[in-house]
Amino acid sequence: MGLQKKTTPKSQTTLNFFGNQKSNSKPTEDNKEIKRKRRTILSDSEDDDDARESKKFALEAEDQVMADIAESKQEEDKEFDKEIEEAAKEEKEAKKENQEMKAIIHTIIPYAVLCNTFEKCEATTKRLEIAENLVTLFVKVMKTTPEGLLELLYMCINKLCPDYEGLELGIGESLLMKAIAQSTGRDMKQLRADYVKSGDLGTIAMSSKGSQRTLFKPKPLTVPHVFRTLKEVAKITGNSAQSKKIDKIKSLLVACQQTEAKFIIRHLEGKLRIGLAEQTVLSALAQAVVLNDKATAKLSSEKKEEALATAIETLKYVYNQLPSYDIIVPALLKYPLNELLDHCTMHPGIPLKPMLAHPTKSLTDILDRFEGQNFTCEFKYDGERAQIHRLEDGTIHVYSRNSENMSVRYPDIMSAVHKWIKPTTTSFILDCEAVAWDKVEQKILPFQVLSTRKRKDVKEEDITVRVAIFAFDCLYLNGESLLQQSLQQRRARLREAFQETADEFYFAKHLDSSNIDDIQAFLDVSITSNCEGLMVKSFDSKEATYEPSKRSRNWLKVKKDYLSTVGDSMDLVVIGAFYGRGKRTSVYGAFLLACYDPETEEYQTICKIGTGFSDENLQLFYNTLKNHVIEQPKRFYCLGENPVKPDIWFEPCQVWEVKCADLSVSPRYMAGVGRVDPSKGISLRFPRFIRVRDDKDPEDSTSSEQICQFYYDQANQQGNKNANPDMEYY
Repeated sequence: MGLQKKTTPKSQTTLNFFGNQKSNSKPTEDNKEIKRKRRTILSDSEDDDDARESKKFALEAEDQVMADIAESKQEEDKEFDKEIEEAAKEEKEAKKENQEMKAIIHTIIPYAVLCNTFEKCEATTKRLEIAENLVTLFVKVMKTTPEGLLELLYMCINKLCPDYEGLELGIGESLLMKAIAQSTGRDMKQLRADYVKSGDLGTIAMSSKGSQRTLFKPKPLTVPHVFRTLKEVAKITGNSAQSKKIDKIKSLLVACQQTEAKFIIRHLEGKLRIGLAEQTVLSALAQAVVLNDKATAKLSSEKKEEALATAIETLKYVYNQLPSYDIIVPALLKYPLNELLDHCTMHPGIPLKPMLAHPTKSLTDILDRFEGQNFTCEFKYDGERAQIHRLEDGTIHVYSRNSENMSVRYPDIMSAVHKWIKPTTTSFILDCEAVAWDKVEQKILPFQVLSTRKRKDVKEEDITVRVAIFAFDCLYLNGESLLQQSLQQRRARLREAFQETADEFYFAKHLDSSNIDDIQAFLDVSITSNCEGLMVKSFDSKEATYEPSKRSRNWLKVKKDYLSTVGDSMDLVVIGAFYGRGKRTSVYGAFLLACYDPETEEYQTICKIGTGFSDENLQLFYNTLKNHVIEQPKRFYCLGENPVKPDIWFEPCQVWEVKCADLSVSPRYMAGVGRVDPSKGISLRFPRFIRVRDDKDPEDSTSSEQICQFYYDQANQQGNKNANPDMEYY
């Protein structure tokens, strides 16, 4: 409340803002009486010149004093008014600062709120319930703290940024144990013993915090603070990096309450393990946008369901073209959902998840699938899938199928791009394959040769394995998305914008024919050219568009060995090993493999493999995997009631390509459990190691749903009544 100037009695003084005394500035009756007496004194003293002069001097001096007092009073009044104005200004600024602080507090989401939602998700295996929990959280945040939605969403999918920025956590167990020990005062031996029993560092951290007593209750953690600290941990490098990371982690753990420590540790490990798949988060976000709209309340139940379904479809469509929450979330908060695509369009610099092909076992299946349609066949090159981007300013990026920025791995590609493009080409996104290339023999080399290239800190002058690019699709050209154009149109645009360059850039070889003999001959040529087989694609129909992130039946892949075995090789994760015997006593002799279920975030066992390895393979795997040994299987390893138990357990760190003779239902392996049988999974018969897939993360391995599809495809071939020919997977 502002200061006000008060009227005081004539004989009193007032106090200014700083507490100084101050006389009343208005003339009083006493002052008038003094002046009258002074005039009388002067008239009475006319006969005495000396006395009159003396009195006159005294009165003039008194007048001067009175004038000085009056002037001083005026100055004090001005100063007082100025002080009042300044006080009012300070009060106004304080109010403004208070309002700004309230606004800041308004955007801060308590971390405990997020953890409570995580607890609810962890307590159920039902996807609908998990989605409902997220929808409730997102709607609440949109209504009260919309500015915090982006960070909250990143924490739900346990990421710090878009995939292409390459900032990840995944802190090792030993470092996390040190942080837990130092923040709770527990002994490392006790922690290790607890970890052997539970296999979950998160619950250990939570129980350790629960038994700890503190003198002062720390300030509650907030989502922005936790998110910012996790980013800081991920960015720490160089000298003393480990101790600096531990200090940051400790600062979070000491402030944790209730279940917060459990999820802090899981964030740091890189996996929440609460069944929260990214597709579920996307669906929940779309539904929250609809339910947060006041107009939704007026809709009938049927119309509301339609609106929710449309929102999910729209958001997933937009995300597949522009997988960046940094762009999508602010747009969702600013624009109506039906305008989202206008403000979130694909552009170079943000990689798309590639379109994938469905495997097929026979050439006649191809004719059946594309009956009445035109299709085209292309060589399936044995290399690394790459997406090459050129921005309008000339900047070049090379991305992997997982959206990893591989520009530093391929400086030779970066320096050669300008030779391939025609003068009219300003910006583009190419879908292509990078293969090892023999310049002397003018031929493709096996993938194993390509895999020997360094992945980091590659200098062009040190490169010994050269690569060539084989381009098969153009997704974006000169400011225009080509996704909705047919392959026929995209291929034409590709050839208009680029030119082949010897030993560096080629167009994928193709054949447009529906004659089965021609296709067989083309397949044979692809094999002799060191390719894997053929890609068969819908060519000029409305189904011939490019579908990012989808494994589609509009693209089929066929390899020569498909014709006698299971329809495709599988990419599986190594989670355990068995000690070798005989000449393999110094290395691991066999391995336990698993597929990945993205819905449950589990690795499900699928087979034990011991064939296809060279002695060099086994020694290399021993040297590599011994650094990833863990004492107990992870709690997210799905093993079953009567599991196959290896001698050694590993962190999920390496993906292998494997082929097999066929698949069968098994009580001891858990791949796809609950899909083909309530308690049994699928296993591989006669699995054989093919190669290491360095280009894939464990989460990108063959999914349990894909394993089930292989099983059903096999059943189709055998005429099994349990076949499910309509099953689709992504």
